Amino acid sequence: MSSTPSKKEIMNRSLSTITISIGKSGVKESVIDEIKRQLKAREVVKIRFSRSMSEDKKNHIKEIIEKTNSKLVDLRGNVAVLFKKKR
Repeated sequence: MSSTPSKKEIMNRSLSTITISIGKSGVKESVIDEIKRQLKAREVVKIRFSRSMSEDKKNHIKEIIEKTNSKLVDLRGNVAVLFKKKR
């Protein structure tokens, strides 16, 4: 049974993972579905928020984490890295 990888391992994996961009239209169900698909396939997803969303970014991240049952690993500027362990 494998344990959860360290933050460093997750960040290294995030370098080669898909980045999902979220613009002014916000977080729609289709975006949530795509994040779920990517987490299932790769365990790690980067999400880039447009600069115009900086005020709502934390609320959107909270919503995404709740709906995808994932964990926020890192947040730098407008880029969040999420992780969800494969079952």
